[in-house]
This record gives sequence, structure tokens and C-alpha cells, in this order.
Amino acid sequence: MDQRSQIISIDIGVCTYRRTELEQTLRSLGALAVPEETTIRIIVADNDADPSAAKRVEALRASIPHDILYVHCPASNISIARNACLDNANGDFLAFIDDDETASSDWLIRLAETAAVTGADAVLGPVKAVYDGDAPRWMRQGDFHSTHPVWVGGRIVTGYTCNALLRLSAPGIKGRRFDLSLGRSGGEDTEFFTHMHRMGGTIAYAPAAWVHEPVPDRRASFSWLARRKFRFGQTHGRLLATKAKPAGLAAQVALALAKSGFCALSSAVSLFSPVRRNRSALRCLLHAGVVSGLMGFSEIEQYGMAEARPS
Repeated sequence: MDQRSQIISIDIGVCTYRRTELEQTLRSLGALAVPEETTIRIIVADNDADPSAAKRVEALRASIPHDILYVHCPASNISIARNACLDNANGDFLAFIDDDETASSDWLIRLAETAAVTGADAVLGPVKAVYDGDAPRWMRQGDFHSTHPVWVGGRIVTGYTCNALLRLSAPGIKGRRFDLSLGRSGGEDTEFFTHMHRMGGTIAYAPAAWVHEPVPDRRASFSWLARRKFRFGQTHGRLLATKAKPAGLAAQVALALAKSGFCALSSAVSLFSPVRRNRSALRCLLHAGVVSGLMGFSEIEQYGMAEARPS
């Protein structure tokens, strides 16, 4: 990628499901600064049973200076849409951005720079939550919805698809697909990146590759965050269980229970500090989810029709 004379092609995958915000997402992609010697194509994967996004995409084609491929890939399973992006990508790289996010003007440049400098198989960028005035004060102060990588021992060992760039020729990515059984619960991206990393894949971070995500009213609640954290824990626990022997599995359950109890205590003693109290409570639920995942319980449904229903 550091050979300036070589044209690099980047596909940008946008998985969508009945979101009017898709228009703002596509307009932000149309306004991107494009890396030198790079071509861009946008893939819109419509996960609705009906091709509900088709007209919106067609109406925007003339105003977007990049080719747009619309793919109808029903229904209500985010893994189907993500796999449609992989199946239709023919570039050197595939970037993912969510259909309710807007990219900063230099988003793709920063991701591509990091991929070139590090040679990483995948690059993650940060997602900045944008709260309106109706969001609880503790939520805005604690910034509970923004997304950043988790570092373990100085390395990023898993990832997310709300802001990512994949090197499609990498051995850990080539031929890999998102797990359909996780397409309604979520966690399909965690599973994808975790197994990629276990195969020797590397994940880098581009801290300046910002995208912005508005937080709608249905997500601006402790209950939504609680479901999300518990499901994160379930996915992590399930992935831990795939490597653990029976004795190790029991030890992992005991450790997660201890962590959950400690976080519950921390929440109780932080009663008069809403940010610390709620952060500790959510960590408690995360570790409780790990126990659930380790013990093999099914992950809660979070996307598709569940996302469309009022909370």
C-alpha cells in the first residue's frame, strides 16, 4: 500500500435496516477526502425483507462522486448483510461504517495511512457518540456510547465493524464470514475479529479516523446500555469457552462471578456519583454476561426486528 504508483481500491460497506439516517451516512461518504492513488466504491447492503433502501440510494446516486452498488440481502440478520459486503467486495480493502454514522472528511485517509504504516490486517477507528439535550446528564458526562478498541497486554485482540478497515488479502480475513447464528443477537463482529486474531491476524488503531454516531432516544437509557453490556459479556464468555477445558471453564466462571460481585459492590458504594455508579453497574452486568456465555446460554436478541421494536 506504500507504493504510490499502484492504484489501491477500497470498498466501503454500509449495512442498513430501515434507517432514514442512511442518507446522511452516504452524503458524508460522498464528501470524503480520498487518499492519493485510491479509488472508492460504496456497497449498500439492505437487510430489510423488502428493498426499502433502494429508492433512497437511487435518489442519491447523482450527488455521490463514487460508484454505489446496492445489494438486497434479506432479512433481519446483520451477519447476512455483512457477508454480502464481503461477497461483493472486489477491492484491496473493505471498510465498514454503520448506517447511522457520519464519517469525518479525512476518515478513510487516516485508516489507509495506518494500514500502510503498520501493515496490519485490520484497522479500527473511534466512534464518537453525539448526545442530544434529552439524554441523561450522567450519560453525557460519562460518554457511555462512544466506541474505542480494548487493549489486552498492549495488543488489540478483537474489534468492531462500526469503524473498521479490512485488508481482504490477509490470511485471517480471506474467505472468513460473519456467523449467521449471531446475526440477531450481535457479537458477530467480535467473533469475526477474535478468530482472525487467533489465526495470527494483526489489528491496529487509527485514533484520528473519527466517525460520529447520534444516540437516539431509544438508546439513551440505562436499560439499553444494560442489555448491550450483558450481550457483550455473553459473546466474550462464549469465545472463552471455545478454548477452555472443563477445569479452566470452572475457573473462568468463578473469576467472572468474582468480578461481577466486585463491580456490584463498587456500584453500591458510588451511590451518590451517577457516572461511577452506573459504570460499575454496567461492568457488573458485563461480567454476569460472561458467566452466561461460559455456561452456554443463548445470547439475547438485539438487532433486526428487536432493534425496530420500541424499547
